Amino acid sequence: MAISAEARDYVIDLFSGIGDVTTRSMMGGLCLYSSGQIFAILGSQEEIYLKADGAFAEVLAAEGSEKFSMTRKNGSIGSMGYWTLPDAARDDPELACEWARRALAALA
Repeated sequence: MAISAEARDYVIDLFSGIGDVTTRSMMGGLCLYSSGQIFAILGSQEEIYLKADGAFAEVLAAEGSEKFSMTRKNGSIGSMGYWTLPDAARDDPELACEWARRALAALA
């Protein structure tokens, strides 16, 4: 399933406050970059995930975020270091950008 143009435009607009956001398609989803650094993905089900590990991942987990996971063809479950954008930020560009800045700062 490809990401819809509407979903792509939505996430670019949602994160526009952090500056120049670029995207690249990848494995049915969409990678989001700021200044060449990936900070989030839009999954194939159009769920937004922030890149996180360590302390920042713990903060997201405490907010109720869920870790990205997928079922592989052999039935096993795989996961990556991405966590769902907290629900309160999904329709709040200011809050979404705060979370994106935190993701980028944690990657530095």
